Amino acid sequence: MNDPSTLRQMPTETEMYAAILGRDTAYDGLFFTAVRTTGIFCRPTCPARKPKPENVEFFPSTGEALFAGYRPCMRCHPMELTGRPPEWLRPLLAQIEQDPTKRVRDRDLVTLGLDPGRVRRWFQSNHKMTFHAFQRARRLGNALEEIRGGRDVTSTAFDHGFDSLSGFNSAFARFTGASPMQTKDRALVHVARFLTPIGPMIAAASEASLHLLEFADRRMLETQLERLTRRTGAVLAPGMNSILEQTQKELNEYFDGFRTEFTVPLEPAATEFQVAAWSALRAIPFGDTKSYADQAAAIDRPTAVRAVARANGDNPIAIIVPCHRVVGSDGKLTGYGGGLRRKRFLLDLELRVAGKDVQLSML
Repeated sequence: MNDPSTLRQMPTETEMYAAILGRDTAYDGLFFTAVRTTGIFCRPTCPARKPKPENVEFFPSTGEALFAGYRPCMRCHPMELTGRPPEWLRPLLAQIEQDPTKRVRDRDLVTLGLDPGRVRRWFQSNHKMTFHAFQRARRLGNALEEIRGGRDVTSTAFDHGFDSLSGFNSAFARFTGASPMQTKDRALVHVARFLTPIGPMIAAASEASLHLLEFADRRMLETQLERLTRRTGAVLAPGMNSILEQTQKELNEYFDGFRTEFTVPLEPAATEFQVAAWSALRAIPFGDTKSYADQAAAIDRPTAVRAVARANGDNPIAIIVPCHRVVGSDGKLTGYGGGLRRKRFLLDLELRVAGKDVQLSML
C-alpha cells in the first residue's frame, strides 16, 4: 500500500484501477500506474495488457515512481507530456512546419519510411481529421491569409500545392463555405494543439486575441468551435500565430509554478451575461476559491446562481478564465467541464504555488 499522505492528492485506488481498465483520458497526468511484476510504470491510458490489482502501485508523479525503482514504459512514454507526438512522427511534423505549402502524398510518406495508414490513424486520433485533411486545412488557411493581404488568387493557389485553380476554388469552398474572394474579408482564426501535464488542449486565436482554450477530450469542444465560427464569422485553420505562442508560453509558466496571472488578450464569443460572469471569474485571486453564490453577487445578480453555473459550463477559455476556482457553497468541488480530477489538480497546483496548505474535498 502507498503512504496515505501520498494518496491525499489522488483518487481512491478503486477509482484509479477502474480508470486504467477503461484507459480513461481524463486521468492522464493525474496519477501513474506501477506494476510490481515488471518494474515498469505507465500512464492510465497505456495500451499494454492490464495488470492484476494486487500487482499495482499508484504514484502522483513520475519522479516518485522513479525514486521507488520503477522504469518508464516504452509504449506510453510517461516521462513525456500527455499527447506528445511519437518519435517516428516528429520528422514529418517538422517538415510540415518548415514548409506548410508543400503537399505530402502517400508515396512521400513511404519514402520517409512511414506507413500512410499509421500516420492517418494518429492524425484521426489526435486532430480528428486525416493527415491529408490536416495538410489541406493548413494550406488553405495560409492561402486565405495571403489573399486577405492582397495577393491574387491564381498565384496563391499554385504556390500552396494545388494543381489547378478550379481545384483550389473547390477545396476552398468546402473548407470555408465560400469562394476565396467572398472570404477575403472574414477573420482568420488559427487552431493549435498544446500539451499540458493534464492532457492536450485545443486553442484558437486570431492575430489579436485568444478565442478558445479547451481540453481536447471535452465533449463540448466541437460545440465551442461551432459557436466561435457562427458568432465571429471567422475561418478556422490549423496553425500558429503570435497570440497562440504567447498562450502556450504563459500556460507552460503557469504549470511550472512561475505564473499566477495571464496577460494574453481574450475575446470569447459570448452573451452580455456570460461576459459579466466570466469577468467575475477572472477577479477570483490565484490560490483562492469562491462559491457560485459569491460569483452571482459579484455581478449584482444574487438570485442568478443557476445561470452563473450554466455560464461557467459554457466558458470556452479554460484555466485563463478560471472557472475551476468556483466551488459549492459547502466548499466541495462541483461542475467542471474538464472533469473534477483536473479541477482538483489545478486548485492543488495554485494552493501549493500560493503557499497555502488546504485539503480540498472531492465529494
